[in-house]
Amino acid sequence: MEEFRRSYSRLCKDSGAEPQEAVLKQLHDLREGHRKNKLDLATQSLSVDTCGALGKLLQNDILFSMVLLSDCMMSEEGSKLLIQGLCSNTVVKYLDLKGNNLRAMGAEALGKLLRQNKSIQSLVLEWNNLGMWEESFSLFCEGLRANTTLQQLDLRNNQINHKGAEELAMALKNNSTLQDIDLRWNNIGLLGGRAIVNCLSNNKTLRKLELAGNNIPGDVLKAVEQAMDHNLDRQVSLQENQNRTYVLSKEVQNLKEEKSKQFLNLMDTIDKQREEISRNCRTSAVRVSQLQEALNERHSIINSLKAKLQMSEAALALSEQKVQDLSELLTTAQKEQINLSQRQSKELQLEQQEAADRESKLLKEVASSNERNMLLRSQVDELERKSKTQQERLFLTKQELTNITSELKLRLTQAEERLEMEKRRFKQSLEDSENLRLKEVEHLTRRMEESERSLQERIQKLETVRISLEEEVNRVKKAILAERSQAEEEMIKAKSQVRLEMQQRVTHLEEKIRLISQARDEAQEYCLQQKQAVTESQTKNNQMSLQMEAVRRQLEELQKYFPQ
Repeated sequence: MEEFRRSYSRLCKDSGAEPQEAVLKQLHDLREGHRKNKLDLATQSLSVDTCGALGKLLQNDILFSMVLLSDCMMSEEGSKLLIQGLCSNTVVKYLDLKGNNLRAMGAEALGKLLRQNKSIQSLVLEWNNLGMWEESFSLFCEGLRANTTLQQLDLRNNQINHKGAEELAMALKNNSTLQDIDLRWNNIGLLGGRAIVNCLSNNKTLRKLELAGNNIPGDVLKAVEQAMDHNLDRQVSLQENQNRTYVLSKEVQNLKEEKSKQFLNLMDTIDKQREEISRNCRTSAVRVSQLQEALNERHSIINSLKAKLQMSEAALALSEQKVQDLSELLTTAQKEQINLSQRQSKELQLEQQEAADRESKLLKEVASSNERNMLLRSQVDELERKSKTQQERLFLTKQELTNITSELKLRLTQAEERLEMEKRRFKQSLEDSENLRLKEVEHLTRRMEESERSLQERIQKLETVRISLEEEVNRVKKAILAERSQAEEEMIKAKSQVRLEMQQRVTHLEEKIRLISQARDEAQEYCLQQKQAVTESQTKNNQMSLQMEAVRRQLEELQKYFPQ
């Protein structure tokens, strides 16, 4: 506010004029007050320089949303400069120019303001002379026709005649935002009143039109009042329809959000299931690798046993070679014994033949030779017993080795078969679970898409019904306006008929709303069904986890059966 005050003083000095003390005092009071968004200079006499400075300041001002300049006794030039400054303002919503004797230049400036300004919603022009110059007032009406933001307009005591009223009626015919206009205490008359009544058939937004003190007949005022009532009823019904459509769209949006949340939750559960399955796959892969390592260790043990078996076979072959050598020695000893016996028999015969005296010596030698033979035979028997025991031991070791190798081979084959079966079972269960999960996901996505399509179709049908109802309402209202223009009696009858029809249509709309609520309940039931489907998928997931637990237990049993 202080910046605004300093800028005002600087602009006045730049133009060679002194700033008005009353304006400075008022701006100082506004700075200390609570309403800092309101520029109140009412009843302050404003010079041309002050108006020019204020116009320049208000061009880009963002402080004031209300500007009160009533009874400021501005000149034509000052009001023009001030209004031109407001043309580019984007903040002011309320403008009060009451009692400033605005005439031709003021009306032209106001027309330009209404064409260019996009923020003013309420404009007070009471106690001015805008209607005295028809050309200037027509420019003002053209600006009003092009305006898209003004909602309230006060034109009391502006000397508007029937021609000005006709220009104003032409502007109201094309204006679609003005809701309240006050034309009391002018000179509109019968012709102006009829022109305003004729324009109201095209204006559907005007809700309040004051025409008291304009020498307008009562029937015209009554027609204006009925048109205002009709517009008010139309806006109320339109507002109700908009509220209903907003509620329906809100419900549909809520349903969509719930569906999307359910779908996201379902996708989260599916992702979690995927993570659990992948985790289980990783753990099973780790366990399979551990089993594979255990099998490799078993293979290495078996290979070491095979090497030991080969070594024992080599030792057995060496022992057999030794037995063969001993048998050869035994045969040579037997041959030597035979040769000795033959020699001894020959010697005995020779000795018997030679002399009998050597008989005793020969008998002694025979006895000694017999003793040697007995010793040799006992040695041979011991060697044979040792060879037999070694052969028996070798045979038992061979049997034990063959039994151990057969048992190890059987266990290895059984373990490999079990491992292959477990691998096949695990792969099959994983493939089945993955296929089931993919089928469930596709089924659920298909259901979600079908439900979304059905909801969109229902929404489109409801939109078409709403549009058709609006068209019917428009047609009915046009027919009612046409009948009203003919006569008052026919208008009363048509009004009763229209009320009956509106009641029927309201009941029909209520019936449709009831059907829509039923559809919403059906959609909620469908959501419950989908929730049940999700719970079923969770139970299936639990079953899969139980199956995985069983496979895990089998793997643990295998690990117990084949410890590392």
